[in-house]
Amino acid sequence: MAENRPLYLGPRLRRLRRELGLTQQAMADDLEISPSYVALLERNQRPVTADMLLRLARTYRLEIGDLASEDGADYARRLGDVLRDPVFDDIDLPSLEVSDLAMSFPGVAEALLRLHSAYTREQQALAEQRDAGPGRQDSDPVREAQRFFAHSRNYYHGLDTQAEELAAEIDKAGGMEKWLGTKGVRVRFMPSDVLMDAMRRFDRHNQQLLIDDSLDAASRTFQLATHIAHTAMRSTIMQLVREQEFASNTTATLVRRALAGYGAAAMVMPYRKFARAVEARKYDIAALGGLFGASFEQVAHRLTTMHRPGEERVPFFFIRVDEAGNVSKRLDGAGFPFAAHGGGCPLWNVHQVFRRPGEIQTQWLELPDGQRFFSIARTVTSGRGRYGRPQVMRAVALACAAEEAGRLVYAAGVEPNEAPGTPIGVTCRLCHRAECVARAVPPIGRDILADDYRRAAQPYSFAES
Repeated sequence: MAENRPLYLGPRLRRLRRELGLTQQAMADDLEISPSYVALLERNQRPVTADMLLRLARTYRLEIGDLASEDGADYARRLGDVLRDPVFDDIDLPSLEVSDLAMSFPGVAEALLRLHSAYTREQQALAEQRDAGPGRQDSDPVREAQRFFAHSRNYYHGLDTQAEELAAEIDKAGGMEKWLGTKGVRVRFMPSDVLMDAMRRFDRHNQQLLIDDSLDAASRTFQLATHIAHTAMRSTIMQLVREQEFASNTTATLVRRALAGYGAAAMVMPYRKFARAVEARKYDIAALGGLFGASFEQVAHRLTTMHRPGEERVPFFFIRVDEAGNVSKRLDGAGFPFAAHGGGCPLWNVHQVFRRPGEIQTQWLELPDGQRFFSIARTVTSGRGRYGRPQVMRAVALACAAEEAGRLVYAAGVEPNEAPGTPIGVTCRLCHRAECVARAVPPIGRDILADDYRRAAQPYSFAES
């Protein structure tokens, strides 16, 4: 006979509540129980009854099988696997104690599993740094996701055409809010403290999409479009993800989220309509933003996706950095040789626009191998529109091949071959420009000249190869 044991779902219930953006009081109201009882359930101090399991499934439209599988047994198995690591060889760890820990203290068990997972990833990264050979793929989820988008030049025909069809439906319905209404979803704009600091939250129980009311118009529209992408375009997105074999679930999550953002942008700026406007406005990003109700960054990002066969536009490279030089987004549709490791070149204006926030700066770039590009850079801000909430300032840049720059309003009347270019490198480690005064470190493979009696203007002088 099957063992008849109490069902404890504390960590799972807590995760569900947080995913739904609910307080214990709100969940208690939904389930018609007391907040203290919710707290006891989450701490595994009360088992989940059959009636409570049915209430959870019915209220939040979930599968009972997904809810009813216990965390404790899974934690015990995973902890057992982790504790067989040789690093724990000298510690006596009876299986009964491991099982008790998993069942009685699931939060501690989850913390230990996360720590060991982080430790394992770091050990693997160190090993790969030592052992990596030519062509070896690293296991960084961010880089793996970047390779996924680079492979397709950041264009997904099925996703883009579906978004175009949805955009037509939305226009016919009178806008995103009304279109969602036809699907039984009510849109409400709420204070961010009510949303527990979320910008967007979908209340599945009440079929309400809640949006932070302090967001600007472009951000509100994009959050609405992102929800539609996650729901109406879910099967297309999941098919694209399933077609790849990613090294980790984290990579798949990053790709799925980025594809939803792609779908949202494609709804706000439908391909054919946007492509016509791009040519008519000569790639004027601010004008395009006003036309489509999108932000500077959203338009710049969309410009990297214009690769539909037979309807291509200027290919762009896109990058977003913070004031410390950290790259938070990178998309390449123009063959720009940005380094995968190390910082970018400080002579590129994307690192200098922080001095003049909100102002568009242009620059002609010349790489050591003679390739020339044209760059457009500007700062953008993100954050809540409430007093006391910090805003984050970043810089975004678009770069295209110099021969394409004449199609842009920013380079009108300038002959690309005659425009003076700023000599930049991909990264200091790979740049062999001996005369660069902005160099941070010497390039790989060059010896430093031993000269105790002369100090040149550049940080390093190099011995002859």
